[in-house]
Amino acid sequence: LTVISTIFIPLSFLAGVYGMNFRHMPELEERWAYPVFWIVSVLLASSMLLYFFRKGWIGSEAGGDSEDDR
Repeated sequence: LTVISTIFIPLSFLAGVYGMNFRHMPELEERWAYPVFWIVSVLLASSMLLYFFRKGWIGSEAGGDSEDDR
């Protein structure tokens, strides 16, 4: 649950910022702002998933009680 929260909380924050109704938010008028938002979101989520896979926190062997963990 912590791993899932760690992935989705930063993405929720970014979506919340861009979902607010501001009158003067310069990046909303830029044509590149929306693609950059998605690129940053995908890179952030992908890098966290890769990190968690490498640490062994998620994956086929994650979360089980094995003899090695004791």
